[in-house]
Amino acid sequence: MRSLINGVEDWLISVQDRGFQFGDGLFETLVVDSGEIKNWSLHWERLCAGCERLFIPQPAEMLLLSEIDHLSSGIGKEIVKIILSRGVGERGYAFKEMDATRVVSLHPWPEFPLENNEKGIELFVCQTPVAKQPALAGIKHLNRLENVLARHEWQTTQYAEGIMLDTEGNVIEGTMSNLFLVKNEKLLTPDLSVCGVHGVIRQRIIDQCKSQDISLEVTDVSLDMLKDADEVFICNSVIGIWPVRKIKSDEYSVAPAQELDQVDKSSASLTRLLQKGLLQ
Repeated sequence: MRSLINGVEDWLISVQDRGFQFGDGLFETLVVDSGEIKNWSLHWERLCAGCERLFIPQPAEMLLLSEIDHLSSGIGKEIVKIILSRGVGERGYAFKEMDATRVVSLHPWPEFPLENNEKGIELFVCQTPVAKQPALAGIKHLNRLENVLARHEWQTTQYAEGIMLDTEGNVIEGTMSNLFLVKNEKLLTPDLSVCGVHGVIRQRIIDQCKSQDISLEVTDVSLDMLKDADEVFICNSVIGIWPVRKIKSDEYSVAPAQELDQVDKSSASLTRLLQKGLLQ
């Protein structure tokens, strides 16, 4: 791992930094492949929205791009993480204008089992709820303790991901992903207006559905709706799309991971069609 802190190669951050003290900041997790930043415009758009929401000064886009290029030059496929905190401040919650702390770090590409994509995954249903907070909904802020506690609920390799519900029992997201379901050739995904993270791949899918006239609805999603779904899948910037084959005792048919040009697209799995469109 290598990291730049405010443009300088370093590992050390002040204990007075508000990102450490309060989780007062934002982050983005990017895929960089042979120098190409995947989905940069959407990551940048979400980071800017978060800065505006939290009143954190927005860094210059070209500055971030140059730092990412500095770290990733000459590498293959890696993960780059951007952390932006409000900066070093005095004790207490109140803040005034200060210089933000900017961290850009490089991490090895994680290896996932091939069967996650080919055969689908089993999801765990977490007990830790996602709290409703419209002021923070959608952005990728540094306060992720709900996700940390939810992910700690299972320790076996049986589950590749866990579903998180809000305090009223609505399905919101995975601990590290967004969720979609398919019913009668219609795509549905949870409404994230009061909690949850607006994922970049989630947005890619929404945009793709609009451009291809695929029926999609952003709505409240219950566990009963998942139980009755024809297909379920999760997504994020690193994994792309993974089909879901089982949630509790409910099992879903997962279409073979074959070349779509060899099948009738009118009858193909919507999960696989979207997968092909995103990952080609």
